[in-house]
Amino acid sequence: PPTTGAHPAGPRTPLYIQYTSGTTGTPKGVVHCHGDPGTYHELIGDPLLRITPDDVTLSVSKLFFAYGFGNAFVFPLFSGSSAVLVDRRPSPAAVDELVARHRVTLLYSVPSAYAALVADRADGHAACFASVRAAVSAGEGMPAGLGERVTELLGAPVLEQIGSTEAGHAFCANSFDANTPGTVGRPVPGFDVELRDRAGHPVPDGSEGELWVKGPTLTPGYLNLPGETDRVLVDGWLNTRDRARREPDGTYRHLGRTDDMELVGGITVSPLEVEAVLRKHPAVREVAVAAVTDDRGATALRAYVVIGVSPSTAPTFAASRSGLEAELIALAREHLAPFKAPRTVHVVPSLPRTPTGKLRRHLVRQGAW
Repeated sequence: PPTTGAHPAGPRTPLYIQYTSGTTGTPKGVVHCHGDPGTYHELIGDPLLRITPDDVTLSVSKLFFAYGFGNAFVFPLFSGSSAVLVDRRPSPAAVDELVARHRVTLLYSVPSAYAALVADRADGHAACFASVRAAVSAGEGMPAGLGERVTELLGAPVLEQIGSTEAGHAFCANSFDANTPGTVGRPVPGFDVELRDRAGHPVPDGSEGELWVKGPTLTPGYLNLPGETDRVLVDGWLNTRDRARREPDGTYRHLGRTDDMELVGGITVSPLEVEAVLRKHPAVREVAVAAVTDDRGATALRAYVVIGVSPSTAPTFAASRSGLEAELIALAREHLAPFKAPRTVHVVPSLPRTPTGKLRRHLVRQGAW
């Protein structure tokens, strides 16, 4: 009826629910509030990315992902700029075409999609990106060396950042004014970040710890999951379950997820360390390492590898699959402690990923997808 008034809504009135990506199990509904979108732009889009009405955004990460929601909806809405929206995950060739056709200035994606872009060496590939002024990467840590190759291809800086669905967008980020490749930058102004041990005590600089964050856009809780809310939100702080290290310059280096760690023979191993070594092989495009159990109940590391080599540009390597597997195991033994080297290598056509591009490590551990 005409006499019905609008429901009163303040900055902390619930506005929307976004689901986590489900990397470790069933996705959870994360509540966000009316004040959050404007705050994302006020703290990130405007000062860190310098978005203006003249910018054109292409986010490979979709709107249902917190990262893509900010990139392709919130930032264009609050800056008056434009966004290119596509109805499927674009291939490298489609990214080329979209960027060239719409003169995209800001490209947002995840590391696996940037790796595919670099691996695709089509004629005129690099010329398509003349309009791009920055590439933003989030969702997972960017493998060593990939950022440099992306910068070389695009002719623009790669700005890495880290956020979470519970925080709404990035809480730690590089910017045009302060960009340290290989790190996720410094805390976004307005956010506090702490590294803590398993007991919840702060760890000193240079030590590895769990990443806790406090800030203006943290969720008030999960939808209908009070127990999970109490476990993750403690005294106004969010336990992100990410592992990181604070560098002397104040930047943070992402070291993976707490639940990514593998237990092999009673020893805890970070798969990211092993993956970084195997990724140095010219034939390897993507790799995931997990502890698997054999028929006797013993655990050993296994590497699942996606080959992404271009015969015309890559160095010669063993042609047979068994030869490649032997090379990768030897490479790991050369650079890692013996217990960190995978016992077996399986070549697979793809790795299990969420629709947002994150690796589903719980499926990798099962060895089948």
